[in-house]
Amino acid sequence: MKRVFAAVLLLALLAGCGARQQQKDAWGDEQPPPVEPMAADGAAEETDLGCVTDFGLALFRRCFDGGDNTLVSPLSVLEALAMAANGAAGDTLAQMEAVFGADMETLNAALHGYVQDLPDGAGGSVHLANGIWLNEQAGLAVEPDFLKTNSAWYGAGVYKRPFDAALADQINGWVAEHTAGRIERILDEVPQGAVSYLVNALAFDGTWEDIYREDQVRPGTFTAGDGGTREGQFMWSTERAFLKDEDAVGFMKFYEGRGYAFAALLPEESVSLADYAASLTGERLRAVLAEADESVYVDAAIPKFSGEYGAELHGLLADMGMADAFDPGKADFSRLGRSESGPLYLSRVLHRTFINVDEHGTEAGAATAVEVRAAGLLGPEERVCLDRPFLYMLVDCRDRVPLFIGAVTDIG
Repeated sequence: MKRVFAAVLLLALLAGCGARQQQKDAWGDEQPPPVEPMAADGAAEETDLGCVTDFGLALFRRCFDGGDNTLVSPLSVLEALAMAANGAAGDTLAQMEAVFGADMETLNAALHGYVQDLPDGAGGSVHLANGIWLNEQAGLAVEPDFLKTNSAWYGAGVYKRPFDAALADQINGWVAEHTAGRIERILDEVPQGAVSYLVNALAFDGTWEDIYREDQVRPGTFTAGDGGTREGQFMWSTERAFLKDEDAVGFMKFYEGRGYAFAALLPEESVSLADYAASLTGERLRAVLAEADESVYVDAAIPKFSGEYGAELHGLLADMGMADAFDPGKADFSRLGRSESGPLYLSRVLHRTFINVDEHGTEAGAATAVEVRAAGLLGPEERVCLDRPFLYMLVDCRDRVPLFIGAVTDIG
């Protein structure tokens, strides 16, 4: 189910960065009529986006087995699944909303507002795009309101295409374009019976506020989760955002402009990373991030690391509580549309991520594809050296929401 790759990749920089990219392509013979997102009501405006952190931690715990390096993007997965949920009804919708921790009216407004207001500057930026592919040969009748809703809230482009051997390359090319080449493939093939793909692509670029000097990068030893040791390069600095809870210490290192930060939590030596991750709740994590102590100096070391992660999430999501969405006999996606081949259901949720952390900053990418099928079709006071398994996040500094949550258990 999961594969981890450690590699050093040459990446193209983003040519232009914006929070969400409005897509344009064919909706039949024309685009869906432009629809402005509805004004969020008071409840939506007051949403603190805790559901993103809660969902992200729950998903991360399902993916992280305590052994391999792991990295998920809660925002990418939520954006793709929320588009699907806008076509769900009945018990299917109720289960999805329960897993999300919010009803769709609230979630649509919250995600839209959050993404529109993400910091965007020379030192740190997020590029996000959504797309919906429809099988023009499958006898699929799509509800116009489904497309309009996802165009309004998620800026989703709509692409009617034959679902032939060339489609996987088309979707992979779109993902590669919108992740600056960091995620080159999300689909290996398009199975018979697939009638739609709901795809999110997300890229993050961050330049450190204080780029490491040559003399700050020194050799060191990392103790992996299996007890073995790895020689690597550690980047040392003094930071002033100390993180602490009852079982871990850590720090935040800011990207230029302080719109985003790298946040790391190192469990106490008596606590395994797996046990710490299992004990961490969204409320507890939000409190740790919100209470970063900038009066404390931290002698901090980050290992240089790079890696990719890939997982098929549908089984995990079903276990989290949205089983009906993946059951051909129970799924209700009547608000998405109808197919001559039978009822619609979600068959796969594919997720891939990439990260590279070095002296200059951080590059990260994520893509999520939801496949729809038709049934039947000063003198430091603290010292934190990340020289053993640790948890890390890329967070926006305004709302302290993790865009990525990961674990490093090995740097070899």
